[in-house]
Amino acid sequence: MKKIIISAFIIIAATSIFSCESTSRKLPILGERDFINGDSVYHTIPDFSLINQDSLPITNKTYEGKIYVADFFFTTCPTICPVMKKQMLRVYEKYKENTKIGILSHTIDPRHDSVKNLKEFANRLGIDGNMWNFVTGDKSKIYELGEKSYYITAGEDSTAAGGIIHSGAFILVDTKRRVRGIYDGTKETDVTKLIKDMEVLLNEK
Repeated sequence: MKKIIISAFIIIAATSIFSCESTSRKLPILGERDFINGDSVYHTIPDFSLINQDSLPITNKTYEGKIYVADFFFTTCPTICPVMKKQMLRVYEKYKENTKIGILSHTIDPRHDSVKNLKEFANRLGIDGNMWNFVTGDKSKIYELGEKSYYITAGEDSTAAGGIIHSGAFILVDTKRRVRGIYDGTKETDVTKLIKDMEVLLNEK
């Protein structure tokens, strides 16, 4: 009986610690900042307009009032992308019913990754609904968005597998379009940290 009581106490204590951490811990705001009239003005994701796997326009308005996780990939990637998508599925499965959270995956090979191909890719992953958008658009604009806004690298490289080199980062963006965390999407431990940090943002006032 004592062992049962002690075990229950440990579970309750651990839950309380996690809950307290989620409400009290603060995430940094990443990127450049300016000071205007004594106030900090932080780097934010600029306006964008892309097309998703359902041929629907996806813009910054799509994620208004939400936190979201962004990444950059291509459907024929033979190296890190399959690992990244396996890890992003963890985020999707945990939050797919939460209307305050979204996922935004940008293809960096729009010439091949048509809307049709993106839809087939999403179907293979078992993605339903509008929580996770796979988007395409003008290649130069996607590359610029990745490098200047989300702080990832992407570019064509004939020596790389698949002909494209890119970062495996998952980028956490808050409701004010500010970058709050960057994580290695190929590492389970990093994605576990991302999920914990998402809980922090959900509780942020």
